[in-house]
Amino acid sequence: MQQVVPGVVPTLSDIRFNAMNLLALREHSAKELKEKLGRKFATVELIDEAIAGLIELNLQSDERFAQAFVAMRQRQGKGPVIIKMELREKGVDPGLIGRFVDDADVLWFELAHDTWRKKFRGTIPADARERAKQMRFLHSRGFSSRHIQAVFTAATSDDW
Repeated sequence: MQQVVPGVVPTLSDIRFNAMNLLALREHSAKELKEKLGRKFATVELIDEAIAGLIELNLQSDERFAQAFVAMRQRQGKGPVIIKMELREKGVDPGLIGRFVDDADVLWFELAHDTWRKKFRGTIPADARERAKQMRFLHSRGFSSRHIQAVFTAATSDDW
């Protein structure tokens, strides 16, 4: 990264250079990029201008960011509830979130089941206490009640 000298006013080029370095590491939402650049540079107008230029050139894309973020979190076994919350925190438009995270998609039911099976080795809970423990785990991973219920319905009926 380019060294920022205290007392020297950064140029648009300096800010753009730093933004491109961040984007070279991974996709960032526009909000994330603005926050990171804001920690380094005090000129909000230039930061906004630099980000707008990157968006115009399609070097920064909230759509690409959302797609990559959802895929990463799915690989980690995270459910749609937590992914939606994290995307909102990162400033992604609700319309984009809805495009990439559809609660009704069968993928979430399968992911909930796979996550449950990995953690509990497919062991059906013996009692209500164990069932509650397994349900809390899936809930903490970001799965909704209907995804969790489907896991236990399928596990007891041996549909998987």
